Amino acid sequence: MGSIRADLGCRIDPEPVDHFDRLPDSLILLIFNKIGDVKALGRCCVASRRFHSLVPQVDDVIVRVDCVIADDDSSATSSSSSASAVASDKSRNPFSSLVRVFFSGFIKPLQSLTQLITPSRRAASLANDFDGENEQNSVTHHSPTQVLKNFNEIKLLRIELPGGELGIDEGILLKWKADFGSTLDNCVILGASSVIQNSDSGCDPVGACNANNTGNCNSNISNNGVENDNGSIPESFYTNGGLKLRVVWTISSLIAASARHYLLQPIIAEHKTLEKLVLTDADGQGVLSMNKEQLEELRVKPLSASSASKRTLVPALNMRLWYAPQLELPNGMVLKGATLVAIRPSEQPKKEVVSSDGNWVASAFEEPFQTAARMLVKRRTYCLEMNSF
Repeated sequence: MGSIRADLGCRIDPEPVDHFDRLPDSLILLIFNKIGDVKALGRCCVASRRFHSLVPQVDDVIVRVDCVIADDDSSATSSSSSASAVASDKSRNPFSSLVRVFFSGFIKPLQSLTQLITPSRRAASLANDFDGENEQNSVTHHSPTQVLKNFNEIKLLRIELPGGELGIDEGILLKWKADFGSTLDNCVILGASSVIQNSDSGCDPVGACNANNTGNCNSNISNNGVENDNGSIPESFYTNGGLKLRVVWTISSLIAASARHYLLQPIIAEHKTLEKLVLTDADGQGVLSMNKEQLEELRVKPLSASSASKRTLVPALNMRLWYAPQLELPNGMVLKGATLVAIRPSEQPKKEVVSSDGNWVASAFEEPFQTAARMLVKRRTYCLEMNSF
């Protein structure tokens, strides 16, 4: 009779079944790859032993940098104070913030990430670390190389800095995108002295003209989408410091890109499975990109470092520049002093700006700036050269 009651009890109150355990590893990895963020993956590591064994197999990883530690301060700082430090650095020295990010501290203290690198044997301590209650008493900073150490299958790696390195005045537009192998492959820079929104353009936010205002939307723009002029740079551009400012933008962007490239060497060397690497910033100022062939080129052919600083040597360059005193985009955005610079090493064969390869200059940017680039390349082209530095 007692055994019958026990059997009935099991049927009424069966042991709970974790249906998540029925999911195959391949499906869980697919979920982890959709998550991507290295901090979230670090938290997943402490959830179970199964997750702890699967996270290192993730092949799509995002590292968001949100903590910058001062060179003379090894203690932890808050994100807000770090952000103010970055802002002051950028106004004082456009490149100091990048160096401080990489050499002083890369990731905001998060104890769960420590478990990914050096897993603890005590599950209880993992939970306590993850709560963050002890974070003030025990703070550890990790370099990106350390954080990514136990990821064995990374194919796509995206790193996002807390802000752009270049200290520019408010209202100025400056964006760049650079592709690297063992050295600079190409770089595209888009800048404007100011950006305003034309409220009378009759265009909606996505850049399409309203049907009842089609006739007025581009009243000040010629058939090729640019302001009515002969496409030449005005004389005032040379006398009022406009050309000098563009040269500063170009050199600063190239130095920022080459510094990012130099500091990625340890990650590229350690992760042989990498097929694409993108290093950007939260401000959307600059993007460094490397594809599979370029990554392999860096592993086989060591880069040439600049003797003056910790960055990749920029080779001799051929540059093409386009300028418009005023450029009105279809969405009503107006770029004052719009400037586009396309850069390639002098030793590489010339590559057409507009060709069957898909307009490599304009494709460097997302909308609405891609449209701006397409409009600018239709104007008169100015060729420049720059020595290696």
